[in-house]
Amino acid sequence: MFNIGDTIIYSVHGLCQIDDICEKTYSDVTRNYYVLHPLSQTNLTISVPVDSDKVIMLETMNREQAEEILKSFNEPGIPWVEDVKKRKLQYNNIVKTGDRREIAKIANSLMRKNLEYSLDKKRMYDQDRRLLSTIQDLLFKELANSLDRSFEDISAQVDELIQRDFPVSTPN
Repeated sequence: MFNIGDTIIYSVHGLCQIDDICEKTYSDVTRNYYVLHPLSQTNLTISVPVDSDKVIMLETMNREQAEEILKSFNEPGIPWVEDVKKRKLQYNNIVKTGDRREIAKIANSLMRKNLEYSLDKKRMYDQDRRLLSTIQDLLFKELANSLDRSFEDISAQVDELIQRDFPVSTPN
């Protein structure tokens, strides 16, 4: 169970702070709820049943875990699935688990593929770009929070780690 003041990861809203834990009644059913707000949207309030098994709420990663995930961008990511539909299904199922190490592997693969496409003057599939954007937004904000750094700093560091594996083209 989380406590008031805890910063957590909540589904697609990412980093959220728990403002209250209280009883609420909806449709004649009384339950305990977390009342929280996304750190990026302080005017938005979300109520989530404390005992919900349909909602993913996770503790934020600690500094050591964040550093380990950052280092993982030195390695290849998850194997690339050529079939677009299978890739979408497989990658989305992994994201739904909330396992940040595995999510980072997907981001890693998508970022590498995006760089590969851009070097070939091609464009990545829209669904891959959307997934990458969502993952980067959530994961990089959490890494920044855990490491007391900015989102932009984390993004630049990950870009640098990935670009090391690509040859630099030199003008003739």
